[in-house]
Amino acid sequence: MSKPILYSYWRSSCAWRVRIALALKNIDYDYRPIDLFSEESKNNAEFVKHNPAKKVPTLIINGLSLTESLAIIEYLDEAYPDPPFLPKELDKRSYSRAIALHIVSSIQPLQAISIHKMLNEKEAGYGDFWCNHFVTRGFDALEELLRKYSGKYCVGDQLTIADINIPSIIYNAKIYKVDMSPYPTLVRIAGTLEEDPRFQAAHPDRQPDAPKKN
Repeated sequence: MSKPILYSYWRSSCAWRVRIALALKNIDYDYRPIDLFSEESKNNAEFVKHNPAKKVPTLIINGLSLTESLAIIEYLDEAYPDPPFLPKELDKRSYSRAIALHIVSSIQPLQAISIHKMLNEKEAGYGDFWCNHFVTRGFDALEELLRKYSGKYCVGDQLTIADINIPSIIYNAKIYKVDMSPYPTLVRIAGTLEEDPRFQAAHPDRQPDAPKKN
């Protein structure tokens, strides 16, 4: 089998999730950067062949072209079951998926880079206001879910698909100056994940296409 290929953008929340999943499964891969703000990059013929939607992440693995972050993560969990991303208990599996979907479906789309950019172009500062508002609203519910179900991690003491989605949304919350003081459970779990070398390796600043810092 050829080495997997990940089409990614350093700051993409969706791609970040998949980088974490690959690191947790200890899967080595080739990184192919796609600049989401460059039409030339997004229209790369090889990339478009694998993903006509011209979005990241796109993962080429085992002869398959996989798209959409949660679909990719669930494929990786089924194809490479150790370590598992879902608990054995049915209730905890449901809680893990619910938290992941709350972040991916209810919070992330409303503060995506493209939306932030478009709103700020229409009115200076409005994108920042918009993203702060919807991340805050989403975090209010997320904190309550975590208070109910968390242990060391989002659901009990096992890393799950829910935890994979935490770092990117926390990163964006800091960019949009969200007040994190009402969310102690979320902050605690995020701090635990930050200490894991596998999560550290997936961080945007460590990606090949990240801007060089002086």
